[in-house]
Amino acid sequence: MANRLVECIPNFSEARRPEVVEEIINTIQSVPGVHILDRHSDLDHNRTVVTYIGEPEPVEEAAFLAIAKAAKLIDLENHHGEHPRIGATDVVPFVPITDVTMVECIEMARRLGKRVGSELGIPVYLYEEAATIPERQNLENIRFGQYEVLKTEISSNPARYPDFGPPKLSGAGATVIGARQPLIAFNVYLTTDDVSIAQRIAKTVRNSSGGFRFVKAMGVLVNGKAQVSMNFTNFHLSALATVVETIRNEAKRYGVGILSSELVGLTPQEALVDAAVWYLQLDQFDREQILERKLYEVMAASMAPSATTPQEWSFIEQIAAGTPTPGGGSASAHTGALAAALVAMVGRLTIGKKKYAAVEQEMWKLVEQAETLKKDLTHAVDKDAKAFEGILTANRMPKNNQEEIDIRSAAQKKATLHAAQIPLKTAGLCLEVLKLAYKAIEQGNINAISDGGSAAMLSLAALSGAGMNVKINIASYQDDAEAKAILAQLETLEKEAHQLEKDIRAALSKRGGFSPY
Repeated sequence: MANRLVECIPNFSEARRPEVVEEIINTIQSVPGVHILDRHSDLDHNRTVVTYIGEPEPVEEAAFLAIAKAAKLIDLENHHGEHPRIGATDVVPFVPITDVTMVECIEMARRLGKRVGSELGIPVYLYEEAATIPERQNLENIRFGQYEVLKTEISSNPARYPDFGPPKLSGAGATVIGARQPLIAFNVYLTTDDVSIAQRIAKTVRNSSGGFRFVKAMGVLVNGKAQVSMNFTNFHLSALATVVETIRNEAKRYGVGILSSELVGLTPQEALVDAAVWYLQLDQFDREQILERKLYEVMAASMAPSATTPQEWSFIEQIAAGTPTPGGGSASAHTGALAAALVAMVGRLTIGKKKYAAVEQEMWKLVEQAETLKKDLTHAVDKDAKAFEGILTANRMPKNNQEEIDIRSAAQKKATLHAAQIPLKTAGLCLEVLKLAYKAIEQGNINAISDGGSAAMLSLAALSGAGMNVKINIASYQDDAEAKAILAQLETLEKEAHQLEKDIRAALSKRGGFSPY
């Protein structure tokens, strides 16, 4: 069972061609680790909402593939429906569920947006928690005028330039990607076909016209009945039962009533519990009285992993095993990856804080760069070990005659110089981590400055360790031109790191009031 879960609820501008919907859903399902929880197609809205869940990486990949598929199959020039839209894949929100933070979901939205913009050429707008400007937190602001207006304004109005991708639309339109808390899509049907009544009631309950703070609503005609179509963005503060009763009372003013209500997609259990408590007047109700809740708690506790798993210790144990690999080069790369992780941590602790709003965009870039470096350094752990194994392989080559000796010697030199290039690359990556650590110390959350300092010291140690592995690997070839070039590159890296260390110590002393030692 996955421990880290993210929910994704992409909305596609198609419901009347089931074969198209099936292709998109099959694309999502093709990604291992992704599980579709729900699908809802509305013919009047001409819109399909899919809800799926999984660990962050497969969920993000499935979203990209679905957007690409929808772009091929849906043409907004030929699309009509009751629901506002600007894209074939209209909106893609990520919702944190288990052991995933909102900041991580924002990062997913930014990564996906950048990829969709660059690889698919689709304009992308970030919304809700991922919005880059306050005006784009609200989805309605981004969708103003729908596809038809956006296609004329996207290239001429700077306020409508996308966050990623080109400022022009194809038939696939634009896609809105973001991160948010759980949303409830809830519709109420009235006992009338007079859509103007639904529109007036929607105006009463929605936030933008003075209604409930966390309710978005519009009046539409669906299946011959007037419908109040709503999104609840925070059901704790704008409760389903309260809003439904308001609609009921407003409907009476016009001589109509509520015919039925409809849940689109999934809802948190708490929302229905709140409604049941309100209607049943269970004033003394305790949520611990819910049978399924108690069962889930017991099962989750029994399935929880131990605090220290063998995987957490495997790399350390491999280092300590007394085998040639992994060794100092791999350990240096691992240490550099830890330093990059600390830099990302400082960035995430800075993002979203009003005090650091001026540097928020810089911190987003810092987190993204740190994550890339962390990944590259993690890969370098195995690369270093494999490179040294290449030397061992060359050393085992036969040397029974001069020809074999010459071949072996050439293979040893090639493998050794290659093995020196790997820690040299590691040293370069660690220098980049050091630069990011300096930025984190200078601009990041002051409460995490020691973490930035730790990142700096770890990256310095990793660079030094990688440098020693470079030097030992080419000790026998110091007169070789390629070896000299490698040493010259290392010397340049070490000089820059030495100067950065001085600047970092000064910054720690000035901003944090302490020196590392």
